Amino acid sequence: MEAIISSSSCVFYRFLTTKDKFHTFIDAKYEVCQPDDTNENNDTNNETKESSVEEPQVKKLKWDPEDKKRLRGQNKSRPHRKPTMYEEKPLCVSVIQGNRKCFYGDKCKFHHVVADYMASKPPDIGDSCHLFDTFGKCQYGLSCRFGKTHTTADFQTLEKADVMKTYENRTPVKNSLTKDLQNSLRKRQVSFKKSEDYLKTFSNYKDKTEPKKAWLLVDCRGRGRNPEKPPAIKTAGPLTDVDVVRLRSCEKKQVDFRDKLYLAPLTTCGNLPFRRVCKRFGADITCGEMAMCTNLLQGQQSEWALLKRHESEDIFGVQVEGCFPDTMTRCAELINNHAQVDFVDINSGCPIDLVYKKGGGCGLMARTRKFEQIVKGMNYVLDVPLTVKIRTGVHEKSNIAHKLIPELKNWGVSMITLHGRSREQRYTKLADWDYINTCAELASPVPLFGNGDILSYEDAVKAKDTGVSGIMIARGALIKPWIFTEIKESRHWDISSTERLDMLKDFTNFGLEHWGSDTRGVEKTRNFLLEWLSFMCRYIPVGLLERVPQKINERPPYYMGRNYLESLMASQNVGDWVRISEMLLGPVPKNFNFLPKHKANSYK
Repeated sequence: MEAIISSSSCVFYRFLTTKDKFHTFIDAKYEVCQPDDTNENNDTNNETKESSVEEPQVKKLKWDPEDKKRLRGQNKSRPHRKPTMYEEKPLCVSVIQGNRKCFYGDKCKFHHVVADYMASKPPDIGDSCHLFDTFGKCQYGLSCRFGKTHTTADFQTLEKADVMKTYENRTPVKNSLTKDLQNSLRKRQVSFKKSEDYLKTFSNYKDKTEPKKAWLLVDCRGRGRNPEKPPAIKTAGPLTDVDVVRLRSCEKKQVDFRDKLYLAPLTTCGNLPFRRVCKRFGADITCGEMAMCTNLLQGQQSEWALLKRHESEDIFGVQVEGCFPDTMTRCAELINNHAQVDFVDINSGCPIDLVYKKGGGCGLMARTRKFEQIVKGMNYVLDVPLTVKIRTGVHEKSNIAHKLIPELKNWGVSMITLHGRSREQRYTKLADWDYINTCAELASPVPLFGNGDILSYEDAVKAKDTGVSGIMIARGALIKPWIFTEIKESRHWDISSTERLDMLKDFTNFGLEHWGSDTRGVEKTRNFLLEWLSFMCRYIPVGLLERVPQKINERPPYYMGRNYLESLMASQNVGDWVRISEMLLGPVPKNFNFLPKHKANSYK
């Protein structure tokens, strides 16, 4: 089955237009609506628009366009500018947090004189601060880009005592990395007792199979010598220590996965603010973005941020990636002891070359012995269910998931998620739901969730009829997060452009809570908003469709919306996405550039 290339036939003819007419209308209307002083801020966006062309040839390719393999993946050479670089000299944290003594003293390169900072600070974005209104206090104080609402004339920060009391004993976001734990991880002072117990038995097993390779050493003269072997682990009869100590499956925390709507762990876009938006629309299960187990064990702050959980996420799990039993087992024990999660998921379906070539992601499906050791080791140290996400296989015409699923059942996984494509396919062809149905029968009684090409409640009904225990939604949630409401209410929601803008406003507010309301946090929120808009622009309103529903692999044609905002949201031009972000987060900084991380090759 091949993906559909064009979808112009699904939109009513009276709404269709050409590329030139579409962008002429968008530009003319935008210039009329905007004051003169914003034209300078949009020079960069206009230049981007003039040089852009139709997807997927929107990027300047350095290779032959006919080479489809090179078109896949990410825009690795996209312009990257850290959010910290948008403010030349920010206010020192010691001043923001109450004039504490600066750790760097005279060597500090940040502002310490408040009057000087306020004179150089960019103008405020809005008239109200979401953090101040929600929590009663803005922790970013004078550096907040909405600061005039909670800053006095003498540069003092206001507080709302009555609102602060409601959050006095609450922790809205959990699983943050503490400094003590980070230092312990970096100094390798964290104890992994359960992992060591499991790995000792695993090492003992290897010694029996390859004793010479394991213990043969070479002295300075090149002669082989066998040092004294460590004592074997004492066992009593046929039972080992692993069998005596390990929790039985019935003693672990149980999660009812069946008949739930599962928001897939989405790299870059599946951040905490986006998950909060999806929870409002009815997502039942949420999962953090894929985290590298080695980075978690090293105490990297950026990797631990992927494990953060909001209080609204009632069924929440984390997804880890790795290719060695020792690191994955230790990582599972670390998460089990220092994070509040309902399940842990192993990513054995990631198609990215960087992960696959190291033996992780899809590479685990072909390394069954390592895969078994990883699953059993993580199961041994975890007190919560262990789940696995896989693809149909590595190669397009060689499915191996049906061979792996019976093994996963024996290894003790609590749930399996199957993406109906192989690694080679990526997103260029439709998901094979007939094969998912076959695998669901093999997986019983272990629940199996199906994933692939769900963009409407009709797609979800067809997917459930295959016999899966539930469905996972990935790109469909990025294109239309309200898909969870549509599925639960069994209807097509002709959502208005104003409602969609309110949804984006909620995302920006959640982003300001998560990343901050200073210049750095605002620009980080903007970047993640633009990444999301690169998917959401593919949505075609139900009221414009001649044939309902829209299919996920159909390329949206150029069309005029029922109002200007609806047309603007339909634009696949980066400059127009930036314009939408400016409605919510103010003008972009100077020298601002953006190119989405993922290439839109799903229509080929």
